[in-house]
Amino acid sequence: MFLEIQQATREKFAKAVQEIFHVEVSEVALGFPPSPEMGEISITSCFDLAKQLRQPPRKLAEQVAARLLPIEGVERVSLAGAGYINLHLDRAAVFSKLLRTRATSPKTPAPTRTGRKTLVEHTSINPNKAAHIGHLRNAVLGDTLARLLRFRGDEVEVQNYIDNTGVQVADVVVGFAHLEKKSLADVRKLIEDSSGPRFDYYCWDLYARVFQRYEAQPESLSLRAETLKAIEEGHGILAEMAEVISTAIARQHLETMQRLNIEYDLLVQESEILRLNFWQSAFDLMRQTGAIQFEESGKNRGCWVMALGDGARADEKSEASAENEDVKIIVRSNGTVTYVGKDIAYHLWKFALLGRDFQYHRFYRYPGGREAWRTTVQGESESPAFGRGREAYAVIDTRQSYLQDVVRRAFLALGYTEQAQNLHHFAYEVVGLSPRCAEEMGLELDEEDRSRSYVEVSGRKGQGIKADDLIQTLIERALEEVQAREMTSDLEEQQSIARMIAVSALRYFLLKYTRRTIIAFDFKDALAFEGETGPYLQYTVVRALNILRKRQEAHPDSKPEQWETMLSRDQAAAMLASPDLWELTLLAAQLEAAVEQTIVSEEPATLAKYAFRLAQAFNNFYHHHPVLHEPDPVRQALLLLLVQLASNALHQALDLLGIQVPSRM
Repeated sequence: MFLEIQQATREKFAKAVQEIFHVEVSEVALGFPPSPEMGEISITSCFDLAKQLRQPPRKLAEQVAARLLPIEGVERVSLAGAGYINLHLDRAAVFSKLLRTRATSPKTPAPTRTGRKTLVEHTSINPNKAAHIGHLRNAVLGDTLARLLRFRGDEVEVQNYIDNTGVQVADVVVGFAHLEKKSLADVRKLIEDSSGPRFDYYCWDLYARVFQRYEAQPESLSLRAETLKAIEEGHGILAEMAEVISTAIARQHLETMQRLNIEYDLLVQESEILRLNFWQSAFDLMRQTGAIQFEESGKNRGCWVMALGDGARADEKSEASAENEDVKIIVRSNGTVTYVGKDIAYHLWKFALLGRDFQYHRFYRYPGGREAWRTTVQGESESPAFGRGREAYAVIDTRQSYLQDVVRRAFLALGYTEQAQNLHHFAYEVVGLSPRCAEEMGLELDEEDRSRSYVEVSGRKGQGIKADDLIQTLIERALEEVQAREMTSDLEEQQSIARMIAVSALRYFLLKYTRRTIIAFDFKDALAFEGETGPYLQYTVVRALNILRKRQEAHPDSKPEQWETMLSRDQAAAMLASPDLWELTLLAAQLEAAVEQTIVSEEPATLAKYAFRLAQAFNNFYHHHPVLHEPDPVRQALLLLLVQLASNALHQALDLLGIQVPSRM
């Protein structure tokens, strides 16, 4: 409802400016007045218009304001300050419209309406060891983005890029083949042996040992080069071992992410990019268009390179300068393609610009029936139509910003300007642990580490927290809370509630900070039932649902439809004049607008903050209005409807954040 009013306001303002001043307005800036008494929506564009027309903004605002109405849901317009146009909403109309659109199931999906297919690539963990907490931030951000885009109406395909031919996998193969002298049969036995350590945990320790070997014996790096070459060529025992290892670990990664309500549509393996000649097609295209050049001399002699030119953003230029690069190597002098070269091919496929496609086979089935497919050389006869997106998001940390910009500039060099604009690098900062959390998870810290704001993790050094260990510890801590608060005596239900609380605590903690903020994860902060936490939001919804449940138990024949018929328009308007009742109504109406703002700003923290504000408003309402003890039946009807509207809006916001709500807390 609120989003519709905003959109109508923009259209009316642009039309009025065109009619009065014969000027086109491309963007109409909206804000919020300081208080509801001054209105609910503020138009600030008269200040920009004043510079263009060389007139006082207040004078322009007076002329435009006279032509804005009617707008459905807006009662009147007023002017404020030097040129603000404030819109005052028709509170009874907004409340009535909200009842029609929101007072049904809190999880009703939005109909597909954009006609846009959007690809979201996230997680993309090297399949060489167990996932860690940094991977969880990537996956939670990507999953939330996908949920938001689906809510908007996009057709969303979630992809997970599996770098199964890279150095990290090669290092684990080196560990098995050379450090431990294990055969392919030995590796298969480790994978199948449920009595021993988890395979991805085993590889976690092995990977650290291999890296320590490289540091102690640098000459052993030749083993990495030999193994990597065998894997890229795709033949021999080492290549087969790499395939077995990466497949087993990729499956375990999916199981880990499933614990956080994260699912995928397609796993894209790097091996197929090489073996199905995706890179060759991309290379031919880039060579023919002059996007890359062969270096005949100099330090890059024998390499195919792409000029960085002036297409780089300022921050990327500084990074390129730090690396002393004015070109980027795409193909090395030995003929092997760099990571960014393969990434260019992958992104070209995303937009159906290669003239080639993968083969696919079913790889993983989720409990709800959704299937994750994986690319292959020879696939099943029938499979979904993957790729062919109009927009594409790559959720990758800020350390990869330079390489992501190289991909964008490759698109520009190839003449794919529109696709380059629709490539989005959804960057984020790293995750560390608070010193307290690190010690609780068993890491040994010195005094210097304890004085830091966060403790960095390193997979190469074996210093870090495995994602599953973190999740399990959260579940155990949450279970202690469930039992201490005596939420239920049923043991199975206790486990279910504890899992939901743990997932909520983790997901909300990872989402409430802006993407460019370094996070220091802490158990105590995340699991708190008060303050800005996932459990607090869950508890708020449960509190609201308890009110509705108790009302239903006391009055079995009472229906929400009857509550609405008890209210006249004037009665609703009079009661909604109360600031706290109107604040709750307005926040419940702003869900779609909050989602749209989150997508446009590419900042999931926006929706997290919205959910927290809504929860705060509801709890304030709860403490000031004893709904079930309200003696006036008409007023009680409005209060009950507000409980339903607020709980549904918050429930849906949490669903978009990937958070489930327990039946009790």
